[in-house]
Amino acid sequence: MDNSDSGKNKKINEVDLDEVLPIIGEFGRYQKLLLWLVCLPACIPCGFGAFNQLFMSDVPPHWCSEPQLSNFTAEQRKRIYEQSNVTQVKNGCMRYAINWTEVLASSEVHGDLEQLVNESWPLEKCNSWEYDTSFVQSSIVIDFDLVCERDIYPTVGLAALNLGGPIGVYFFGVLNDRIGRRKSYFLCLATLIFGSLLTACAMNFWWWATSRVIVGLTIPAVYQIPFIISLELVGPNYRSFITVMTCMFYTLGLMLLSGVTYYVRNWVYLALATSTPFTLYFIYWWFLPESPRWLLAKGRIEEALKILETLARINGTVLPDTFKQKLKQKMMMERTLSEEKRLKEGPGVLALCRTPNMRLKSILITFNWFANDMVYIGLSYYGPSLGQNQYLSFLLSSVVEVPSCLVCWLLMDRWGRRWPLCLAMTLSGISCIVTVTLPPDAVITTLVLFLFSKFTISASFLIIYPFAGELYPTQLRGIGIGTSAYIAGLGLVLIPFINYLGRENLVLPLLIMGILSVIGGITGLRLPETLHYKLPQTVEEGEEFGKNWTMADCITCVPKRPSEHSNSYEDLTEKLEMSPTTETTALATGSASGRSKFTRQQSIMETPLDSSGVVKMTCWF
Repeated sequence: MDNSDSGKNKKINEVDLDEVLPIIGEFGRYQKLLLWLVCLPACIPCGFGAFNQLFMSDVPPHWCSEPQLSNFTAEQRKRIYEQSNVTQVKNGCMRYAINWTEVLASSEVHGDLEQLVNESWPLEKCNSWEYDTSFVQSSIVIDFDLVCERDIYPTVGLAALNLGGPIGVYFFGVLNDRIGRRKSYFLCLATLIFGSLLTACAMNFWWWATSRVIVGLTIPAVYQIPFIISLELVGPNYRSFITVMTCMFYTLGLMLLSGVTYYVRNWVYLALATSTPFTLYFIYWWFLPESPRWLLAKGRIEEALKILETLARINGTVLPDTFKQKLKQKMMMERTLSEEKRLKEGPGVLALCRTPNMRLKSILITFNWFANDMVYIGLSYYGPSLGQNQYLSFLLSSVVEVPSCLVCWLLMDRWGRRWPLCLAMTLSGISCIVTVTLPPDAVITTLVLFLFSKFTISASFLIIYPFAGELYPTQLRGIGIGTSAYIAGLGLVLIPFINYLGRENLVLPLLIMGILSVIGGITGLRLPETLHYKLPQTVEEGEEFGKNWTMADCITCVPKRPSEHSNSYEDLTEKLEMSPTTETTALATGSASGRSKFTRQQSIMETPLDSSGVVKMTCWF
């Protein structure tokens, strides 16, 4: 096969859906209906499954059970422990090793039991407890006696939930790329509901914890799959909007969860109320289409054409005959073995650390992602414990994410990625650290600082993902994002234990998260800015990008446009317009320089695509 035939075949095989979407509608009526009625509501179950556990493990006031005092009220028995000066007794973990029947028989006091207490009495461990259910009516802590020596068990349950995440992300990621987005989503949703049903049926703690691992398998996969379907159905100019809107609907799910938990106080009913309503989502089976990009990548041309024709018809446009012909030509051709080998080969994970600059950027990206994950999830877990009403505190901590996303969306195209990331993480960390200086009774001030910290870390969490995607070169983007996010995800297993320290000192977890956030924000300044720059494509370009970093670059808050001939990274904002004739000439001649002028940086995120133009779910983790 000569070079001309090879070039022709390659051109036919490279069917780019982004070229036809502006013609049939990048964000027309079809995409709007699908987005607002199907894809965005499909993101809500993630927040329910991720955070309903916080309200299943509420710890009510408790004290040792005293069967010999059954003739007295629960309030009278409670005062024995509340008014004790012995810490272990006051905490409800030790009881007086006495015979209360004999004590009452030899005393004339029958009303105030605390007057009979002699704090020099010997102590023994409690083997059963009573609970104050005036506020916390139901909890796994009550049903499974998870107090005193077993008070770390709810924390273990949260760690179990987070442990399932990395496993599920890989498993559903593979399924997503093999059997398609549509089937993967419903399988993921069924897994979440099944795990929640097991949670509601739990007879002991270890059954309950195992069921939480099953639920954790679907988080965040149950959110990412509809997100990817949305990205693959719209044009490049609307991917930023899709990103922000999916974040908004995720936040909406958290706000709805605060209302559900307020009205449903029984943990068994809560497990059911936050999962079984989503069985209605299986109605989407008849409305949610498969991704046409995925179908094209799998060679299922007729199915892809049918979806695209429906899209064009509802949008009031027509699918070009030239595009149909191009697809039919591709369907009749077979890729040569050498082409298949070329598509499969690529640099491995070691390429992230093989050269100095790439190694430094990979370490900094991973650390910043780790810090963002830890602080964001840590503050989300910590929210209900602050303030005087845990439901209101959780609601407020969710509401602040809405303006955070909007502000971040506006700033990133003006101030770039690096300084907004640094400022957001640093301010979040400082507001956490300041809480250490507050007196214990400054509950409202602590809550306000917490909400500001959650506002800023939510912004940085939105920045770090696209920033990482822009810093990694195209050849390493999928594996780079996957490695960084996977390592950061494993850190989520630690955050429940950090929050566990807050049982004794409420501000200690905030101090730890604050220091981590400040360090992450400061080290992030060492990363090169990506706004206005052509994204690196090869591993070699990735090594060169940011290699000449200086302190002058660091202190530049507003990114400057690079010169037209600064190495291989042209100023893409010039938006060089080429006529169809010029474009055809450039394509025919295979001009690399002409081709690079078309490369346009996405305003918020650079979506990692594989060789067929498909968003690979495994790349996102």
